[in-house]
Amino acid sequence: MRYGRRVTSVEEPRKYISTAQAAAIGVAAMVGAGIFSLLGTAGEVAGTAVWLSFVLAGIIAAFQVYSFGKLGARYPSAAGLLEYVSASFRSAHVTAVMAWLVYAVNAIITAMVAVSFGSYASSAFAGDDPNAAKAFAVLVVAVMTALNIAGSTLVARVQSLVVFVVVGILALFAVVTIANGDRSMLDPSTYPPVRTVVSSVALTFFAFLGFGVVTFTAKDLKDPAHQLPRAIIIAISIATAVYVAVSIGVFSTLTVPEVIAAGPTAIAVAAEPVLGAAGLLLIQITALFATAGSTNSGLYPAIGMSDYLAAQRLWPPVMASRVFRRVPMGLLAGAVATVVLALFLDLNAIASIGSAVALFVFTIVTAGHLRVRGETGARLIMLVLGLVTSAIALIAFVFTTLINEPRSIVVLILILVLSVVLDLAWSRMGDSRPEPDLTSAA
Repeated sequence: MRYGRRVTSVEEPRKYISTAQAAAIGVAAMVGAGIFSLLGTAGEVAGTAVWLSFVLAGIIAAFQVYSFGKLGARYPSAAGLLEYVSASFRSAHVTAVMAWLVYAVNAIITAMVAVSFGSYASSAFAGDDPNAAKAFAVLVVAVMTALNIAGSTLVARVQSLVVFVVVGILALFAVVTIANGDRSMLDPSTYPPVRTVVSSVALTFFAFLGFGVVTFTAKDLKDPAHQLPRAIIIAISIATAVYVAVSIGVFSTLTVPEVIAAGPTAIAVAAEPVLGAAGLLLIQITALFATAGSTNSGLYPAIGMSDYLAAQRLWPPVMASRVFRRVPMGLLAGAVATVVLALFLDLNAIASIGSAVALFVFTIVTAGHLRVRGETGARLIMLVLGLVTSAIALIAFVFTTLINEPRSIVVLILILVLSVVLDLAWSRMGDSRPEPDLTSAA
């Protein structure tokens, strides 16, 4: 064989990950972004109704999960949700543009949780030094990039351990804070207007974006048609329960201004009054595990997605190349983009951009599902509800929150334009490329 690989008479058996491990990758991606990164930001908008905002966002996510589960069972592929786009629209250009958007969303989500990791690490080890926080953010991206280079089975094992530890400790936190908290602090009279709560749903929906990462585990599952839908359902169910319980615990312990002031470290601050200094330290350690795991999950899709899209000529071959014959260029480029976002954008800006792009992507996927529902067996009413709720959340978010963040709007437009430009530029560099055949990637 070429490239100096040793030839053996017996090939090593293919290593697969389990349904639980695939779900763990999704839970790790969601929990780091949803609770440890987003609680303070969401509290600034929804106030004491954050738990309700999470419930509404979970309902929207449930419709998306139904759609993605049906698509995943019919079109299991290494290309993940991009396979669904290809099957629905049968267009190389649409698939390629959506691929660049998904790539950008993954970088944005990963940047957000990396920033949160930096905040917690700086709080624990450097006295809240902002420069140290940035350094820690870069460090966690570098370490998790190295872990992804080591292989998907190692990623799955690490994520399973992270999820077990994080969910267990958060469950303990929720039980203790709810039992000792002041329920009057959650009285509906303290809620902001309904319009404000609805607008916050697009922001809290950011906490559920990690379930999309699960679709990229299809290449590592032995029976993706059956395992993938189960993994997505398990992941979203665990995440929703954690979000609601923890947000109730936090806002029954701290006032809204205190939560906002604490920002990404709100859970740790809420733990101290009921669990003492030891509880504060425990939550800080848990946050480091959770945000590191979420960073890991955010980087996970880059290798498989880049390799396959380059093989289909939807992306330039350089995206599938290996630096020093070992480091995947798709992963490296994603890691660099993540570091740039983490260094130059604040948490609110990252969350806003990521929410808008992801909602747009999920809305397009569900709209495309309507075109192939005869093949997937999905119920029309469920798809329509999924499309309508995601579209409403996106529109509400744009006109109530994003419109007040001009810098975020500029970056969002740049991402959309750049995705189209990259596709057009690559498609014109050579001969006309064939339509993608992603169905062979199962």
